Amino acid sequence: MALIYPIILRRMLLGAMTLLAVSALIFAAVQLLPGDMAQKLLGQAATPEALTALRHELGLDQPALTRYVNWLLGSLRGDFGVSLSNGRAVSELIGQRLLNTFFLAAYTALIAVPLALLLGLFAALYKDSIFDRVVNVISLAAVSLPEFFIGYILILLLAVKFPLFPSIADVPASAGLAEHLHAAFLPALTLTLVITAHMMRMTRVAVLDLLQLPYIEMARLKGLSRLKIVLRHALPNAWAPIVNVIAVNLAYLITGVVVVEVVFVYPGLGQLMVDAVIKRDVMVVQACCCIFAVVYIGINLLADVLSIMTNPRLLHRT
Repeated sequence: MALIYPIILRRMLLGAMTLLAVSALIFAAVQLLPGDMAQKLLGQAATPEALTALRHELGLDQPALTRYVNWLLGSLRGDFGVSLSNGRAVSELIGQRLLNTFFLAAYTALIAVPLALLLGLFAALYKDSIFDRVVNVISLAAVSLPEFFIGYILILLLAVKFPLFPSIADVPASAGLAEHLHAAFLPALTLTLVITAHMMRMTRVAVLDLLQLPYIEMARLKGLSRLKIVLRHALPNAWAPIVNVIAVNLAYLITGVVVVEVVFVYPGLGQLMVDAVIKRDVMVVQACCCIFAVVYIGINLLADVLSIMTNPRLLHRT
């Protein structure tokens, strides 16, 4: 196990360098947006003196490199600056929205991960059966459809035709857990349908590959049942690719929920970023993108470490 620590350190350094490069790209992309930010905030009737004063107040008259370094150092301290649209601290705006997005991601993961593993295992156990074919067709259909289309279908069925759940998932922060779970069910179900297909198919393929190996054939000759062979001998060795796919999909739950949050008016970080883009609030946009990048890189780093820990042979390949 001591061999894993240098690998973790190397991966962390690589992740930090990737994050630094992503932060530079985010800052550069936002700065390259057309138009004058001060003019946008003050309107066309603003005097040149007022525009100059506002540019100085926002630091827009400083060189781009100076502004990037100041923004980066502030972000490391958790200070993302002040919103240009309402004057509130960006960290204050992001706080509750980030918790809402984490809540939706956790809600979805609790449904999707066990469901995908079970479906994948049974599809591998009963390969080429009717169950296998039906699950594959449904998963392919779910992967092929865009998230917003699945969301609108669910709204039509479960909020309009059969009004079991609300079509708008905006509930006050003071609401209880049961009310939050009820309101967020349709967005969670939409995300579950999207990500379950990926994880289920990877679980099925990984287990089927292992079932072809000689040591599995030996277990069959010993008279072990098919279920025991899968659970005791195939699944433990299939964890590495499965964990990677689960991690990628969990990262998607944080970084790729923008469309789903907009469809259901869910008060998460993706909805906040869309609102900020409309209002041209670059400080909020930069902060949201930065948080998405940190979460995505962090979860992938964790997936790498878990893959190595579940499959020690990978220690000698890295």
